[in-house]
Amino acid sequence: MYANYPGSGAGPEPLPSQKSPGSGRAARATRWCGEDGGARAGALGRVQAPARSSGRTGQFGGRWAGARAACRPPDGTWCHGERAAGKAATRGPGAGPVGSEGGPGEQGELGTGGRPPCVSLAGGHNGPGLCLRVGEMAQEHPLPVGAPGLRLVLPQPHRLHHRPPQRRPGCAPRPAPIPCHQAPAPTDLTRMIHILDTEHPWDVHSINSEHSEAITCLEWDQSGSRLLSADADGQIKCWSMADHLANSWESHVGSLVEGDPIVALSWLHNGVKLALHVEKSGASSFGEKFSRVKFSPSLTLFGGKPMEGWIAVTVSGLVTVSLLKPSGQVLTSTESLCRLRGRAALADIAFTGGGNIVVATADGSSASPVQFYKVCVSVVSEKCRIDTEILPSLFMRCTTDLNRRDRLPAITHLKFLARDMSEQVLLCASSQTSSVVECWSLRKEGLPVNNIFQQLSPAVGDKQPMILKWRILSATNDLDRVSAVALPKLPISLTNTDLKVASDTQFYPGLGLALAFHDGSVHIVHRLSLQTMAVFYSSAAPRSVDEPAIKRPRTTGPAIHFKAMQLSWTSLALVGIDSHGRLSMLRISPSMGHSLDVGLALRHLLFLLEYCMVTGYDWWDILLHVQPGMVQSLVEKLHEEYTRQKAELQQVLSTRILAMKASLCKLSPCTVTRVCDYHAKLFLIAISSTLKSLLRPHVLNTPDKSPGDRLTEICAKITDVDIDKVMINLKTEEFVLDMNTLQALQQLLQWVGDFVLYLLASLPNQGSPLRPGHSFLRDGTSLGMLRELMVVIRIWGLLKPSCLPVYTATSDTQDSMSLLFRLLTKLWICCRDEGPTSEPDEALVDECCLLPSQLLIPTLDWLPVSDGLVSRLQPKQPLRLHFGKTPALPGSATTLQLDGLIRAPGHPKTDHLRRLHLGAHPTEECKACTRCGCVTMLKSPNKTTAVKQWEQRWIKNCLCGGLWRRVPLSCP
Repeated sequence: MYANYPGSGAGPEPLPSQKSPGSGRAARATRWCGEDGGARAGALGRVQAPARSSGRTGQFGGRWAGARAACRPPDGTWCHGERAAGKAATRGPGAGPVGSEGGPGEQGELGTGGRPPCVSLAGGHNGPGLCLRVGEMAQEHPLPVGAPGLRLVLPQPHRLHHRPPQRRPGCAPRPAPIPCHQAPAPTDLTRMIHILDTEHPWDVHSINSEHSEAITCLEWDQSGSRLLSADADGQIKCWSMADHLANSWESHVGSLVEGDPIVALSWLHNGVKLALHVEKSGASSFGEKFSRVKFSPSLTLFGGKPMEGWIAVTVSGLVTVSLLKPSGQVLTSTESLCRLRGRAALADIAFTGGGNIVVATADGSSASPVQFYKVCVSVVSEKCRIDTEILPSLFMRCTTDLNRRDRLPAITHLKFLARDMSEQVLLCASSQTSSVVECWSLRKEGLPVNNIFQQLSPAVGDKQPMILKWRILSATNDLDRVSAVALPKLPISLTNTDLKVASDTQFYPGLGLALAFHDGSVHIVHRLSLQTMAVFYSSAAPRSVDEPAIKRPRTTGPAIHFKAMQLSWTSLALVGIDSHGRLSMLRISPSMGHSLDVGLALRHLLFLLEYCMVTGYDWWDILLHVQPGMVQSLVEKLHEEYTRQKAELQQVLSTRILAMKASLCKLSPCTVTRVCDYHAKLFLIAISSTLKSLLRPHVLNTPDKSPGDRLTEICAKITDVDIDKVMINLKTEEFVLDMNTLQALQQLLQWVGDFVLYLLASLPNQGSPLRPGHSFLRDGTSLGMLRELMVVIRIWGLLKPSCLPVYTATSDTQDSMSLLFRLLTKLWICCRDEGPTSEPDEALVDECCLLPSQLLIPTLDWLPVSDGLVSRLQPKQPLRLHFGKTPALPGSATTLQLDGLIRAPGHPKTDHLRRLHLGAHPTEECKACTRCGCVTMLKSPNKTTAVKQWEQRWIKNCLCGGLWRRVPLSCP
């Protein structure tokens, strides 16, 4: 099982709780960005909604996001440890759900507590990200926190003026507040959204959302590049990245249900659903391991393209839908869920395979039924139309016993098991000290028909009528009071057969959901049977998993516990925020505490990496479980599985697998230099495709192949070492470009020439794998690509000699291009794919040894080692961080010995995409990749068409697929 790694920390200075107007409580929110993910933006993400509703999550590309509402923010901490779990639960406003604790020594009352926080993980294609929102906490005793892993502490802000709550009878009076005229101007934090990416969680970007009331819901889209926020006044805003930067957001569209707080929020489904087949994890084809599930979008445009938009549920029982048309127009419609409207303290939204939407609501009382509605959305005469239908409702099983119903008066959590799984729902009823969790399933059952009616109508007897009915699948015994719930997102089928296969294969990710309790513990339970799979505690003193709850020592005050949680896309990481406002990130082992063979553990990690490679989600949470000794095996097995796929699929995934290999190689000192090789190969592929796209056929209607394809074909057939003889076989008129265009490309052409010279000069030292570029010397595909580019550069040099790479030669008559092409061709022949591979002969090695005496060998500006977090984490060692303060993380000893991989202070910086020198203190605004650390200027200094075409490739994402973030100008 997992060890507990205690940390220490006390909560913020106790403050009296404050009630926000219109909601009966204050709230605090924090958002953590980014992903895919990777994200991912995450890029990690989705969002959980607190306040007067149940929260939901939105998707991340990759970021975490959150909103914060309170008089004064507490210490916010991020923790990284051995387990993690998912999504935060929220409760209804003012009644029903359990409230937070009162002052010291007081017990909270139902319906009077502060707003719970929400946390959301965006696991989008661009990178991981986080969004969270923290509800206001009442006074609690400061207790030490023992949470494994990584912790981030928010800086203490200035004291804000707030109104004290009314004193309860029998309680000691509290000190009088500061008079209004003496207090500093209040800063309303309930409207703030904070965004962080998981690689740099200390770098916080805050947004003033300008909501008129406290933020109640946050929701990521599928890619993690957009975010929805909703408040207690019914206002919904759609946020998108400004200039595609993860730390720059703007809102231009939204909708409003005036005066009606939003309790549930979701993007419309886009119809994309993938299923994992665990039993086929050993299959060779990705199509067998991951299959597309037939699932209809919520609404489609002409041609079947999914229509974008969102759906929300209000506290008064209204459902509102907003549709985003391609023209930018927003179509909004609002309808009642049923004719007899009722209060919806809790709500959740799910989607059916037929394109319909299912909404579940509860008024917060366990004595009332949980209602379900089918919502159909359509566009009629350029207007949005909503049709609703009542579905069967249910009463929680624990309410059938009158004694238990009185002990569990409130429904505190209501969630569908998955957004695209409307047939299963999770319910939690609570008192101030205990909770019961139940899992229900909607099934079709035959309706018995009396024999009399069968005789009157034989057709009735032939086909039994079917009805929908909720049946309970499982229920827990009395548990400690549940404070938060997190659900998995990994799309594993929930049929009994698939669950048995998953159990037989010992593949546990995605099978468990997380329950956080008020005693500080977090339980990972099976999402159908609700049986405990793993347990850990956040208190300082570790406790045995098998220790009875009755024997646990009671603390003098309320324990520090999670108020909101969110699981990552592969369920291997958990982000949560506790009752003292500390933000924590923990990791959950794929084995769930079971003893697994090393080979089986590698197979499970490989299976999840393949899933991320196919879907585009960020794989940052998988890296948390990769040990340095696993890196080499995972990279080799990943490449082996990739080469088994069809050529078309390999082409689609070619850049993604290189980025994934680079991420893995960062984790081991033995493979860190290969990170430079993978990024150089990504850059080489991008240059090759861009330069070939500039070639134009001389006669438009003649070729069945593009000039770039013919160039590749001719260079592969002709193995002559003379570059001029290869040029004779090409139609040089297809290579004619404008002179200004050729001059603008000179920096990219210079990099190609320098890279060829560097590789050939390093051939005599090929036995040292610690030198960057080592893997290129036996890569026939990359060497062939360089050979093609040398031919293109030679032809363009005849048109404009100033665009040629510049070499410093010892002889004025030295033809550097011909010399390098001749040596490069000899090296390419030794390892090309078409012929037998062989070692370079001694004559070639001797010629390469003479290169430093003929040409000045350039020093390449390799991509420096990223300052991200994942590659610096130590196994089973907690890491404590502070918001707004860059930590001094330990680096690899091997990395520090390598030239070019570490940038000393004051070292000149390089634009890694334009290959321009920016100087030690750049004066131009720059952006950096959240995943690999690549830096480039935010605005282009060149306006030519070819350069714009090159820069347009990286406008949204980096070479590796990571998100961009704006970096501040460095000071001298």
